[in-house]
Amino acid sequence: MRVFNFAPGPAALPLEVLEQARDEMTDWRGSGMSVMEISHRSKAFMAVAAEAEADLRELLAIPGDYKVLFLQGGATGQFSAIPMNLTHADSSVDYINTGSWSKKALGEARHYCKVNVAADAAASNYTTVPPRSAWKLTPGAAYLHYTPNETIGGVEFPFVPQVDAPLVADMSSTILSRPIDVSRFGVIYAGAQKNIGPSGLCVVIVREDLLGRARHGTPSVWDFKAVADEGSMLNTPPTFAWYFAGLVFKWLKKQGGLSAMEERNRVKAELLYATIDSSGFYRNPVDPACRSWMNVPFVLAAPALDRSFLAEANQAGLVNLAGHRSVGGMRASLYNATSIEAVRALTEFMREFVRRHG
Repeated sequence: MRVFNFAPGPAALPLEVLEQARDEMTDWRGSGMSVMEISHRSKAFMAVAAEAEADLRELLAIPGDYKVLFLQGGATGQFSAIPMNLTHADSSVDYINTGSWSKKALGEARHYCKVNVAADAAASNYTTVPPRSAWKLTPGAAYLHYTPNETIGGVEFPFVPQVDAPLVADMSSTILSRPIDVSRFGVIYAGAQKNIGPSGLCVVIVREDLLGRARHGTPSVWDFKAVADEGSMLNTPPTFAWYFAGLVFKWLKKQGGLSAMEERNRVKAELLYATIDSSGFYRNPVDPACRSWMNVPFVLAAPALDRSFLAEANQAGLVNLAGHRSVGGMRASLYNATSIEAVRALTEFMREFVRRHG
């Protein structure tokens, strides 16, 4: 029996895609081999890679002057790769700090260049996004980095920043959840294990004019231009994750694309937030204007009931609802593969829990 999985990542994957991968596991397209056993440089896999990129470009309407890279190292690898590719030692960069992942990204950047924290949400305990009017930007900054959605804190930007510097975004937990205007960004990067596929893959979308700037000593596997020139096959890529991502892209197209996913994700988030807000028992700490569609943290009126809530939820087939260890409480992640039925089951359980324990 499949459970309703609210994990923040590695996260739920579409059942239809899992079943296809299962059916093709030992005999991919009549080859007598698994896709994991086929050379990444074979014509067969090169076709898989090209088709996955084409489908991602179609889903996101990626302009022709952007390169799409399929890399290893996760989003965390990009915390270093971004400054290595876009700065020199004396460069200044701007970061907006809205929580745990922003903080990790700017901490890594400090190894490579001068980091200006242009805005910091610490005063709100990272429950909101600092207003654009309060940002202190650096003239001539090499780029501005922000995290559109903080997976741990459940804080989401309600706007795309308008700045002069190239805009760099860690979209790990929001990519493919709705349409975006890629042309507003210099670099978008995203770990796969939330809305793209299994862990082990990181997608980077980079504007071509930002290629060829890597500082001396940058490892070739992190050099955007070197990787782009080799079609993301400078070294052996994570072939299974790339193949699986391609299946997810096909699934998204069958669902109606990102406009359809946007509506579905809006409905899921509104249902869960309405249940929290109307309960008098649960509370979401985030500024309502900055609430995440993808990651919904909440606390109980009686923290002593946390263990009971999680244990009873697990018994009901609602799993991976514990909040991040750094903040506690609960967190439900509502990525694309999490169905409306799963959210309905969760909200019904939450109301029943209040009836018995409130």
